[in-house]
Amino acid sequence: MRAVHTLALVPVLMVLVGPFFLNRVTPFLLGMPFLLSWLALSLVLTSIVMAVIYHSDQKAASTQRDGHAK
Repeated sequence: MRAVHTLALVPVLMVLVGPFFLNRVTPFLLGMPFLLSWLALSLVLTSIVMAVIYHSDQKAASTQRDGHAK
């Protein structure tokens, strides 16, 4: 497993660990309670992280096809 694949743990930890520490209503962000905005941010971050992993794997696959693999 490559190091870039460990990025996939970041959104998972945001969803699983975040609510234990961020379950508050008072700070509103964009009209939403803080926890709801945290979970919405984790959803967006999941898409970004998966795109980074996908493009990283595409680069690795193209170098292996060309015969330049390690």
